[in-house]
Amino acid sequence: MLDKFLEYLQFEKRYSPHTITSYKKDLDDFRCFYLRTESSEDISKADKKIIRNFIVDLSEHGISKRSINRKLSSLRSFFLFLLKIGEVKVSPVEGVASLKFYPEKQIPMSKEEMADLNDRVFQQVSDGLEKCIMEVLYQTGMRKAELCGLIFENVDLNGNELKVIGKGNKERVIPISEDLSVLLKRYLEIRKPQTEFKTFFFVNKKGKKLSEKFVYMVVNKYLSLITTKEKRSPHILRHSFATHVLDNGAEISKVKKILGHSSLASTQVYTNANIEQLKKVFNQAHPRASKKEEL
Repeated sequence: MLDKFLEYLQFEKRYSPHTITSYKKDLDDFRCFYLRTESSEDISKADKKIIRNFIVDLSEHGISKRSINRKLSSLRSFFLFLLKIGEVKVSPVEGVASLKFYPEKQIPMSKEEMADLNDRVFQQVSDGLEKCIMEVLYQTGMRKAELCGLIFENVDLNGNELKVIGKGNKERVIPISEDLSVLLKRYLEIRKPQTEFKTFFFVNKKGKKLSEKFVYMVVNKYLSLITTKEKRSPHILRHSFATHVLDNGAEISKVKKILGHSSLASTQVYTNANIEQLKKVFNQAHPRASKKEEL
C-alpha cells in the first residue's frame, strides 16, 4: 500500500521528488516502529493506540514536536488515501491531535549584515558558484530545493527572470536584477559544460546537480563570517529577502507571489519581523500622529 500511496503523490498530486521522499521517510519510520512493536509491516492495520504509542516513542527519543507533527501529517495523508480506495473504514489518526509547540522565532539577517557580506566578504571570494548561491537565495527568496532544481532553460538572463518549480510542481516567475544577471553570466563562463549542462543550471565540479546539503554548508559558512545569530541557513536568507523587500515598501501580495506561498498568511509572518519599522510608518502617516506633534 505504501508504494501505491507514493505513486498517488507522484502522478495524481504531482508532488515534487523532495516532498515524496519526506513522506516516504516518515512512513518508513512508522513502519519500523510497527514492525518492532507488532511484529508486522502492514501498517494499514494500525489502530489509534499504536499511533499514540508512536508519538510517545518519538518524544522519548528526543524528536522535536515539529517533526512529530510532520510525521502525524504524513500518516493522516496515508490513511486518507486508504479511505479513498476503500482499504480501511476509519482512519486511526482521526481524533489524534497534533502536539502544541511555540515556533522558534526566526531572526533574519540585517541589511547591514548583508551589505557586509557583499562589500567585505565577497571581495575575497574567488568561487563564482558559492557567491551565486548566496546572491540568488538572498535576491530571489527561493528555497534551497528550488535552487538545486533550477533548470537551465528556465533561466532567462537577457529578460532578467527565472522560472522556478516550487512545491506541488507549481511554476512561478521571479524577476532578478541586472547585477544578478551579470553575476550569473560570469558563472556560466567558468561552469563546466558536462553531462547535465542543459538540465540543471547550477552544477558541482563534476557537472552534476547540486545537493541541498552542499547549499546549506555554503550558506552556513558565509553567514558565519558576518553574524553571531544562531540560525544561518538558506531559509534565513529567504526570510531576510522577504523582510527587507517588505521593509522597503513592496506590496505583500507581490512578495507572496515571488515566494510561491499558497496563502497570504504565510507571507504575513515576515511582516512581524520588523515591528519597529511598521510603527515608524504609522507615526509618520497617521493624522493623529501629526496632531500630537502640534500640541
